[in-house]
Amino acid sequence: MKKNQDAIKSFGEFFRQKRVETGLTLRSFCERFGFDPAYISRIETDLLSPPRDKDKLSALAKALGIKKQSTDWVNFFDLAYISKGRVPEDILKDKRSMKYLPLLFRTARGQRLSKKKLQELVDLINNE
Repeated sequence: MKKNQDAIKSFGEFFRQKRVETGLTLRSFCERFGFDPAYISRIETDLLSPPRDKDKLSALAKALGIKKQSTDWVNFFDLAYISKGRVPEDILKDKRSMKYLPLLFRTARGQRLSKKKLQELVDLINNE
């Protein structure tokens, strides 16, 4: 049975799921694409953070068969940024999205939003 992507909590879990979907073992994946098995194993078990370099992340995504600009591509990069405690670049560049991050942070901390602020957030999401 295919693992529900919504249940994935880490970059390593997502990476491993995608590698397994290619039908390759860790060793065969690394041999085919020229990666060090210990390095990839540490990424998959979240002992090592994903690379910060966008080109290196892109190479990993490509090896996993993740198509550019697909939902999996966006998730892959989002999880990589999150694992480093960073906000994804596209969010940082979008001033409109940045305006609503405090609402998201308050909600994540369990604070209630006013109906007006909640509606603003819903409108932002629906307009994307």
